[in-house]
Amino acid sequence: MIITVEYKKGQELTKEQIAEIEAAREKPIVYDDDCPELTPAMEKAFLLAARNRNRYKKEIV
Repeated sequence: MIITVEYKKGQELTKEQIAEIEAAREKPIVYDDDCPELTPAMEKAFLLAARNRNRYKKEIV
């Protein structure tokens, strides 16, 4: 299930949202066939792609 939440700059998190974040922090990462653990080479390629994407990204106001 996907939950979409809109966040506005400067908006404070509710106590429930903070509790959800803290609970998620304690859960282990579970890898499967659809989401395998990244190898060092895959991780390096992913980080490079993210850097290149962010280089040309403009902030939308």
